[in-house]
Amino acid sequence: MNKKDIAAIRRQFKLDNDLLKINDIFNVYIPKESSDIYHQESQPFAMLDREQQELFMTNFKKVLTGKLDVKLFEVKFKRDTEENSQLILHESLKTKDVEEWKAHMLRIVEKMVNDDVQYEKDMVVTFIRGEYFNSTKRFSEESEINDRDEVYTNPFILCSLNRTEEPKKSLVFDYIEREFRSNIMVDPIINLTSPVGGFLFPSITDDAADVNRVLYATGKANQPDFHFIENVLSGEDIITAQEDKAVFEEIVKDVVGDEVDTHTLANVYEEINRMIDEEEEEEESPTLNYREVERVLKVSGVEDVETEKVEEAFQKIIDDEKYELKASNIVPNYTAKSIKIETPVAKVSISPEGLKYIKRVNYNGKRCLLIEVEEDTMIEGFKLIPQAELR
Repeated sequence: MNKKDIAAIRRQFKLDNDLLKINDIFNVYIPKESSDIYHQESQPFAMLDREQQELFMTNFKKVLTGKLDVKLFEVKFKRDTEENSQLILHESLKTKDVEEWKAHMLRIVEKMVNDDVQYEKDMVVTFIRGEYFNSTKRFSEESEINDRDEVYTNPFILCSLNRTEEPKKSLVFDYIEREFRSNIMVDPIINLTSPVGGFLFPSITDDAADVNRVLYATGKANQPDFHFIENVLSGEDIITAQEDKAVFEEIVKDVVGDEVDTHTLANVYEEINRMIDEEEEEEESPTLNYREVERVLKVSGVEDVETEKVEEAFQKIIDDEKYELKASNIVPNYTAKSIKIETPVAKVSISPEGLKYIKRVNYNGKRCLLIEVEEDTMIEGFKLIPQAELR
């Protein structure tokens, strides 16, 4: 899946959308003390009142919100594992019987509470099954053919994991008794605004279902639940964007050393960003193998870069000379001040392309940061005046 595929699915989760049909919803309550199933409830989604439908729609969109390899991860299923979740989900996708579907979903929940897993708070696991529709063609406004006449049908199962929160005490005014009183609630509140995890099955790429993969969602950036991925989803190992970036940095350090000037670093980011821009039209995320890393370093001005040394660095750092780094994971946000430079006296935030305007220089025997500016600099409403010329 790419970001366009995910955005296309996420857009469907709204009420009164004839391109989305949610058939059933199944909620399972897991208390933190025992991690057993305390309660389960299933009904047609259409039977929920409209306010509940809106709450759940917002929740489902939250599950599908985030950057790939940061909060969303396409996970490939393992082969030949006991209680393989791919088989469970695939069977549940095919069945039309609600009770059979619920039984399959309970098998997933049972995998969540196995191995003496203890949750910090009570959890509510929500499953929905349904289908969304995509037009097979693009139709112009002048066309007499309705864009709903020919559509792809995409059946899916979505799971959302949500914590419960203790209700807050509050002071209310009783209109009938005309008095102020404490409002003490004992019912736990299900936090649908911040899901802690979930998944979408199957993965969708260019309107085609891929039952060999599942889209996993985590509640915190770069903090996937590896236990959930391995033991609940029966998924293979994944690597986060943060880890991918760290691998790239270690490989470069192994090849050129841990010292680099800002101009060279800016060239590296610029070249990788150029690769991303070129592939963006094709909606593919470019990757860098050891040969691409070698090329990027050379065109960025790094000298004495040898193919064998880069290949050895891949083998040393990631234990796989054939590993490919995702370009989008390596470059900080190119249009934002995503790079932080911290010193004991100041913190500077700049964009990757802004690195070329920063230099480290020696001035009067002291190490200094030099920032090139093209216009007047203002501080607290005052225009700074030149104090000295560097020599």
